[in-house]
This record gives sequence, structure tokens and C-alpha cells, in this order.
Amino acid sequence: MLRGVNPILPLDEYIPDGEPHVFGDRIYLFGSHDTEGGTRYCSEQNYLGWSAPLADPANWRCDGEIYRANQDPDYVDGETNDLYAPDVVQGNDGRYYLYYTLNNSAGTSGHDICKVAVCDTPAGRFGYLGYVQNPDGSPHNDYLMGDPAVINDDGTIRLYFGWSISMVAAKAHAQGSGFSGEEQSKRYNAKPTGQKDAEQLPRPGSLDMNKRLAPVYVMLFNRTEQDTKDLKHPLMGANIIELADDMLTVKSDPKRIVPGQLDTPEDCSFFGHAFYEAASIRKIRGLYYFIYSSENSHELCYATSRYPDRDFCYRGTIISNGDVGFKGIKDGDRRNMTANNHGSLACINDQWYIFYHRHTHKSTFSRQACVEKVEIEADGRISQVECTSLGVSPAPLEPSGEFPAPICCVLTNGRMPHCTNTKLDMDIPYITHDGDERLITAIKDNTRIGYKYFAFTDRTKLVLKTRGDGNGRFVIATDQRQVGEIAVEGSRDWTTYQTEIEPQGIEALYFIYHGTGSVDLLSFELNSLQP
Repeated sequence: MLRGVNPILPLDEYIPDGEPHVFGDRIYLFGSHDTEGGTRYCSEQNYLGWSAPLADPANWRCDGEIYRANQDPDYVDGETNDLYAPDVVQGNDGRYYLYYTLNNSAGTSGHDICKVAVCDTPAGRFGYLGYVQNPDGSPHNDYLMGDPAVINDDGTIRLYFGWSISMVAAKAHAQGSGFSGEEQSKRYNAKPTGQKDAEQLPRPGSLDMNKRLAPVYVMLFNRTEQDTKDLKHPLMGANIIELADDMLTVKSDPKRIVPGQLDTPEDCSFFGHAFYEAASIRKIRGLYYFIYSSENSHELCYATSRYPDRDFCYRGTIISNGDVGFKGIKDGDRRNMTANNHGSLACINDQWYIFYHRHTHKSTFSRQACVEKVEIEADGRISQVECTSLGVSPAPLEPSGEFPAPICCVLTNGRMPHCTNTKLDMDIPYITHDGDERLITAIKDNTRIGYKYFAFTDRTKLVLKTRGDGNGRFVIATDQRQVGEIAVEGSRDWTTYQTEIEPQGIEALYFIYHGTGSVDLLSFELNSLQP
């Protein structure tokens, strides 16, 4: 296995929704568990422990299964029982607590009750402890309990959670283009055109929002108007509560820290990047960072505050899994198929990283963990970073040896979609598997495949391994210029083709196919031709 590159885990492993934490001398990644080529989220119904030594953060190992869905009392035999995005924190007693939600086809919702499991070590076998509860022992679920994130803040245990509608995701679910908060403002300001006034949503911030959205709450969350009539905020949004030392009992009333899309006024800093899902919390240099997936769903955004439970202000996007927004890239020019995103920040050997996930198999159900370096400025600002192939590699890759095709960070035919909750029936290139092989398939005319970055110094031999019925050529290019091309012919078996290239310095490497038919790419090889 090629170490240190994206995706950071083996190519046959699918750990999305990653929460990275440093405990002792190791970095741990806690996430949900998708199936290779799966048809629903988190369908492996367990959590795996993955960790790496801080001294060698490219050396990830699987610590085994740390929790199974059938340990939860709401598990129903014969139904789907999917464990959604978790988080882990060390309690004041030194033990480790796993916070999660269970979603099953018997009616238990991943947005309803937050569960807790406990273990003496970060990656041992966790045991069920209970659910987040009110002082009277009833489940705490005033607001939606999805995607729990937890922090031990100098002895105070704080739990962040929530979910909200994203109109972008909703439209993508129907294979539409979706629309953002900026476009949503037109709906608030437009005069009714043959519609009844009752169909117009209340303005953002209105306490009538819960009443007006009651049919949606019934359909999505089994919540009624009566359930929400005494809430201080709309049901959907990001919230915080404090927990007692038992790690279960709520000590404070929930507070709203970031609004959802339907509750974000135009003069709010979050407008256009309101909270959707994927809550995560970090405290860095005395500043609280709330990392989350915005209404645009493909991006991880962040907000900061000097306080853990109020005054959060939107600061920007950290990463998009299609590079949308990076150096002005628009939705229509996304560099990969985009879909949901989830992850957070971790500091490894004085370098900050953003963990996120990408999508494979032309679906949203086989997601893989990736990592990019970020810089946190003195004022707390984080500039958006691009997707690369580097992972935790300390420097650009050496152009030596064989590289699996799926480590690409760019995969586009120029019209890649945004999607949600689906396996696409669209003609696009995508990463997939065939038995024990992981590859890129459906490479057709004008497909661009990119790898960032290599440190070239010499004339280099390039070998591509392809198959398929395609007949044409791959143009080999950097960001600066074309450096060669390779003609390929149709073949049922893997066939190698080679050429010589001479890029100089630190460069991206692109393979752009021009021709007929469809090509699969398994790997490419680079070797110096220096005498």
C-alpha cells in the first residue's frame, strides 16, 4: 500500500464522517463505516478503530471493531441498523466515551436519541452506557440530535449536535441543481404568484417557523407541532448542551449557536453557508472553532467564538470535496462529483490538518477518508485549501514507482454533478472496484484525471495501465503545459503504454483522454531516466 497519500486508509476501506483526535502518542480517526459499492449510508453497522503513531502519521493501522450496532438496545434483528457519525472524548474519569446515533428501518431515527458507549482505551471494545438524558431520566431530544460532537473543555463536558434542511441537498436528491441561501432570499422577498399566502415560509428567525414546518417535522422526524411549541428556536439548527460527569445527564438548557438555512436572515454572517449537518468542535489558542457541513453540503465551513455557547460568527470554507470556491471555482466547474462532507481539524506534530471525505462508486454510499494541510493564522483565520493526493505526506510525492489510479484528486468530464442519498445513473467517470482491484472507470472523451503534487527533477518514463474498448490518446499535462501523450487501444485485459515526459519542479500531473469508447485506468508508473 502506498503510504501517506489520499485516501489515507487502504483503498478497500470506507470510513467517512471522520473525527480525528490525538490521545497520547497516536492520532485516532473515529468515523462511520460504509460498504464498498454499498446502497445506503453506514451500512456495515459497526465502528472500526483506525490510528497512527504521531511519529509516523502515514502508518495507519486498523485497531479492529470497537462497537457494533447489535450492542445498542434499539437494535432490531432483521432490520437495517446503521450507526451514524460518531465522536469520542476522554471523560474526567480518564475513560473514553463514544457518542453516536442509530438509524434503523424499524423506526429508530438517527436524529432522535444520542447514545453513549464507554471504554478504558480509545480503540478498545466499547460497551453501551446509556443515552443523553434529562435529569428526570427521559431522553433529551428537544432539538434534532444528529451528528454529536463532544469536547472536554477543561473539565466541562460540552455536547454539540443538530441537523437542518439543505435545499441544495434536497434538490440534488431529485437530481436537480439545488439552490443556495443567496437564491433562497428571492423566495422570501418575492410576491406570491398565484400561491396562497400560507405557502410562504415565515421570515428567518420567526417563532412561527416550527408551526409552519410541522408537516415536514412529521414526515422527516416524527415530531408534531405540539412537540415543538415550547422551543425557543426552530427545530433545525446547531445546538449545545452541557453534560454532568456521568457523561449522560444534561446540566443546561440547549442553546442555538448556528442557524439552519431556513432560519438564516440575509444580514447574518451565516447567510449562504448556514448549518446543514456534521457538527464538530475544537478549541484552538483559546478560540472555539465550530466546524460543520453547510447548506451547500459539499463544503466544510467553520465559525469561531471566544465563548463555547454563543456569539459564533461565520469565518469561511475550509474545504470542498469538489474544490468549489477554491480560487473562485464555481459549482459548474467542480473538479469531482460532489456530495455530503464531514470532518474536522487535528494537529499532528505542530501541523494542522483538515480531515474530510470523498465519494466513490458514482454514489454517496461509499465514502473515503482524506486529509489536507491547513494553516491557522494568528487571527484564527483558515484559508480554503484544495483537494490533493498528498494526505499527510510531508512534501510533494517523489515520481518513482507505481501509483494506484484512485489516488486522483481531480476526476471530471467538465460536467460533474452534485448528488445526495443516491447511486447515480449518469455517464460520468468514477472510482470503483472489480474484485480485488480498485480503479477509475467510464473514462470517455475529455475526461481529466489529476494528481497533486509531484516533485519532478529529471526526464521521466510514464507507464499507464489501461483496458476497455476505448481508442484514442491520453494527453499528459501539468498546470503549465502539455508534456506528452500516450496512444491507447481497446483491450479486454490490462495493457501498459508508455512515453517519456519532462516536467520540471513541483507540478500537478493530468491525464486527459481524447477518443472514442470507454477506458479503465488501474495505475500509472513513474521512473526517472537520469543516467
